[in-house]
Order: sequence, then C-alpha cells, then structure tokens
Amino acid sequence: MFAVLKTGGKQYKVQAGDVLRVEKLAADAGEKVQFNEVLMLGGDAPVVGAPLVDGAAVQAEVIDQVKGEKLIHFVKRRRKHSSQRTKGHRQKLTLVKITEILTSGADKTGVKAATGQAPKGAAAPAAAAAGSDDLTKITGVGPAAAKKLVEAGIGSYAALAALSDEQIAAIDAVKVKPEWVEQAKELAQG
Repeated sequence: MFAVLKTGGKQYKVQAGDVLRVEKLAADAGEKVQFNEVLMLGGDAPVVGAPLVDGAAVQAEVIDQVKGEKLIHFVKRRRKHSSQRTKGHRQKLTLVKITEILTSGADKTGVKAATGQAPKGAAAPAAAAAGSDDLTKITGVGPAAAKKLVEAGIGSYAALAALSDEQIAAIDAVKVKPEWVEQAKELAQG
C-alpha cells in the first residue's frame, strides 16, 4: 500500500519504511508526527481524494533535522558591466521515516500533526490569544501596545477596565490612556 501526501508545498509518494527529506518540521528527533494532508491512497482499492482523503493520514518518526546541499546562484553580466555575483543557500530539512499509513481514524490517534516551523515572534501573540481578548479593538492600541499590555499581565478587557490610577502609573511598558480604560469597560460588558 502507498499514499501520496502533501507537505511543504510538495507531494511525496510514500510506503511504510521509506525515509524522506521534507521541508523543516516543528518536531525534535525521535518524535512521532502525522501528515494529515493525504491526496491519494493506493493499493488493491485506490482512493483519490477531492482534494484530500477524509480520515486518512501518514504517521512518521522524525530521525533528524538536517541541511540540504548548498545551492549556488551565479549571475554574470556581459560587456562593460563586469559584475559577478554568487549567492549560496542551504535549505533546512527534516529526515522522517514513514512508520504507518492510516486509511481511517486519523483524528483519533492523538499524534502531533506535522507542521512547519513557526516564524519568530508568532508564538507570543498566539499564546496571548489563547485566553485573552483582542486589545487592538480599542482605539489607539496597536499590535505593539497590545503585546506590551499582555506582557504586563493585562490580557483582557476586564483586566484593563479594573485598573486603578495607581496601577496605571505603575505600568512602565506602555502609557495607558484613560480612554482605553473607558473603551475596555464598554467592550467587557459586551
């Protein structure tokens, strides 16, 4: 049995036991990950998804985080310009070994989904958004001020509305305006 999976903008035809080099995944060596974007299952009774096969997944074990071979981009301009430029690049890759192909029940396995590396700075707002309100809805509060408020321990409208004048003066990270407190009271009520 084989499966065609999609990860990192590329498609791979895999079988159990195959070792692949895929775009960098957010997983450490030895972890088990699951690819949920399965486009096709092959074998005795092939199944083609539209675009994905429902309930199908491919499980793999991360072997190592590696770098690909160096790619060189050479540019030379002719005639009077006499310029040459060489740029090198080594892509970050993840080595994975395919352990199992699931035809159904992929959502009940409890295995971590294989996702790419999160960009720097994206983890803090995601963690802040887990149990907080969107403070940027307050007039005058931008993303930077909202981040500073969350770092100061004010992540919801109710917390901002409950601040006293002494607590506002004690916040060094950002200057809290009285209008923000009034708008937070209105937004906290609904």
